[in-house]
Amino acid sequence: MSANGLSSDDVIETFKEAGALLTGHFILSSGLHSPVFLQKMRVFMHPALTERLCKGLAALIREDFGDRPQMIVSPAMGAIIPGYETARQLGIPAVFVERENGVFALRRGFHVPEGAPVIVVEDIVTTGLSSRECIECIKDAGAEVLGCVCLIDRSSGSADVGAPLRALAEYDVPAYPADALPPELAALPPVKPGSRMQPSSTNLR
Repeated sequence: MSANGLSSDDVIETFKEAGALLTGHFILSSGLHSPVFLQKMRVFMHPALTERLCKGLAALIREDFGDRPQMIVSPAMGAIIPGYETARQLGIPAVFVERENGVFALRRGFHVPEGAPVIVVEDIVTTGLSSRECIECIKDAGAEVLGCVCLIDRSSGSADVGAPLRALAEYDVPAYPADALPPELAALPPVKPGSRMQPSSTNLR
């Protein structure tokens, strides 16, 4: 599937171009362990690369929903940048939800109009948990969630986010519970996303 001239391979190559596809032993935000980590912030530090990907997201949204969406909502903090840039491409407002006492909420004076059709923009989807929580928050606020789009779906379509999900790319990388690690992964020291990466345990792929 391509959007705005982008194929799934193009998206992965963009991550590689930014040095954002890392290998080693990583603990994902879902709690699962994986030999691959997609450090999207290394992409988002480059405006041209971010614009390239978000034009693709905007094309997916137009393809599925035309001009119906009135607002983009993203979960903080990893999806704030692609949410904003996708909204810019569409010419509509962007807001984000963030955790308050462990639960997503609209803060900073943000609100969504009652019944407004919105799209949730995500960065990387693995289990879909944060997307579901974001969507539940927006529905509770009274908006209509048309769907969710993301840059990369690591679940290969199996994640349930609570709304129709479209991805620029599907990237099937294994992820394991902490008590079921393969020996080759268990032999490497784990690194949590967002923590300082150690060159000895991470390499570009």
